[in-house]
Amino acid sequence: MNFFIADVQTGFGTFVAFYLAELGWPQSNIGLALSAAGIAGMISQIPGGAIADAISWKRGLAAVGVLITGASALLLGLAPNFISVFLAQILQGATAGIITPAIGAISLGLVGRRAISVRTGRNYRYAAAGHASTAALMGAAGAYVSTRSIFLAAAALCVPALIALSFIRGEEIDYARARNAAKSKDTVTTARVLDLVKNRKLVLFTAATLLFQLADASILPVMGENLVAAKYSQAAIWMSGLIIAPQVVVAVLAPWVGFHSEKRGRRPLLLLGFGLEPIRAVLLAFTSAYPLLVVGQILSGITGAVIGVLTILVIADLTAGTGRFNLAVGAVGTMSAIAASASTSAAGFLFQAFGSRVGYLPLAAIAAAATALIWVFVSETKPEKYED
Repeated sequence: MNFFIADVQTGFGTFVAFYLAELGWPQSNIGLALSAAGIAGMISQIPGGAIADAISWKRGLAAVGVLITGASALLLGLAPNFISVFLAQILQGATAGIITPAIGAISLGLVGRRAISVRTGRNYRYAAAGHASTAALMGAAGAYVSTRSIFLAAAALCVPALIALSFIRGEEIDYARARNAAKSKDTVTTARVLDLVKNRKLVLFTAATLLFQLADASILPVMGENLVAAKYSQAAIWMSGLIIAPQVVVAVLAPWVGFHSEKRGRRPLLLLGFGLEPIRAVLLAFTSAYPLLVVGQILSGITGAVIGVLTILVIADLTAGTGRFNLAVGAVGTMSAIAASASTSAAGFLFQAFGSRVGYLPLAAIAAAATALIWVFVSETKPEKYED
């Protein structure tokens, strides 16, 4: 399921920026289009997380997200005018509040907190493999068929995603475990929503994640726009390479992150993941050579594996027994979406006005601040003993 859902989603994000740049959209409008998806994701994630906690039909929730993503891909591929592009971006962004908590809930409901570290690492491995393989195919389709075919292929990939989802057995997903709730006999107890706001460790971790997304979200779309502006031959294939490189790293590294987060704890790995981002931004500020762009994307793969896996694990640690796991995932996702939306929107104007060096260096400073926040304020979250 993770592999094919990633297949469906690969047509969006960076490929949208590349597609619109090829159609002649200015950087400022591309940034606004990407921000529309981010805003929709921001609005949808908290209610989406609350719904994922409340309902027992987790697989149905994931299926709805896949179908919406497919409809968005068709809109982009068949009618790339201003209104359709923004509608498609809004619909696709809204799936962040559906698919992400649904996958988290299904995983936790199947294996529980004792095994969620390894399970999450494997989820990210298959998702990254899906992103990488599909990016290669879509890059070839964009180069040799048409850029529009990227989105038509994304819509077609909804079919195997739904087939894979149907093989998960609903009766094996424990309802209380899926929402990280305490269970006494047949009664599931949940904490108040206000308790999440009072959870100091969760608030600090969310703040660090917000800063990280503020620095990270705009980097790859800007790289894609710059490839088009440089008029590289076969630019779609070059863009695919920049997408594939970090996904290969995530596919290799994510299970290792899950395993060692249990063996060595969450905090050392968090510091590694956050600390590489300012290095990446500084590197990109001083070079536009394609081999070094790939190096920057490899660093992105390391941070993606670490932060992607550990975000789920840290939230699971900090919401144990509350029954609000998916709501917390949605809240952290909302803050990240706000930051990502602001990043892509502001970066479009910043890079257009001042160029790459000035644009990347503030992003490096923000990423360094996120790392400092983890170093000073976020302590180890892994419990000595699991209760479930």
